[in-house]
Amino acid sequence: MSAVRATSLLTVRSLRAIPRVPERLLDVTIQPIVFILLFLYVFGSAIHVPGVSYKDYLFPGIIGQSLAFGIIGAGVATSHDMAEGVIDRFRSMPISRLSIISAQVMGQFCEQVLGTTIVVVFGLILGWSPQLTAVNAVELAALMVLAMLAFTWMGVLLGMLVRSPDAMQGIGFIVIFPLAFLAGTFVPIAGMDAVPRAIAQWDPISALVGTVRGLTEGVHTSGSWQLAHPEAAMALWCLVIIAICVPLALRRFNRTLAG
Repeated sequence: MSAVRATSLLTVRSLRAIPRVPERLLDVTIQPIVFILLFLYVFGSAIHVPGVSYKDYLFPGIIGQSLAFGIIGAGVATSHDMAEGVIDRFRSMPISRLSIISAQVMGQFCEQVLGTTIVVVFGLILGWSPQLTAVNAVELAALMVLAMLAFTWMGVLLGMLVRSPDAMQGIGFIVIFPLAFLAGTFVPIAGMDAVPRAIAQWDPISALVGTVRGLTEGVHTSGSWQLAHPEAAMALWCLVIIAICVPLALRRFNRTLAG
């Protein structure tokens, strides 16, 4: 069986499991909607953003945050499969090892696409009005695909390194959540205190949020090279993450199967 066909079949297998366990999609469907409703209708009236309505400021941030949270989803799914011995069952099958891990990545990638689509549609229903040109739309789509791949590979690597899905969720709440909140997702970075502002200026998720916001609303933030050039910074972050995580994930996966 070719690697491409094996990857496709294993990806379909992963997606077919969703109807049996629909709660696995909560983090990419219900969770961003909860954040939207909470910040838009509970905290939104107390948050002032110069030059743009809070609704138009919030939705690009939620999209960026949702993509970043893909690290947690991919990590939890991978660690669950490792803990349950799902990966071990493929050892005796006539498929390449690369197909197994590629299918894991593609399955999580598809879930991220679904989650992002839901956020965008929900935003349009609530009155979000992105100012997208055709060129910006193509650029945004390409960068979002790159970000999804980078964060998914990072999540897969972390999922193979931790001992359990609970541990992966703990890492997500301790590391990913704070970085997502510091990224200018809900409030402008310029209004933060000195220490969180310094972190936010070089937070990789800030580049992601800044990219979505800049291409959909034309809003950019000053304070660091990354904030002034979020698209370039985001592309660099993603390429670095992929260059580091892909070989490490493959190495870890091969060691696990050989183990």
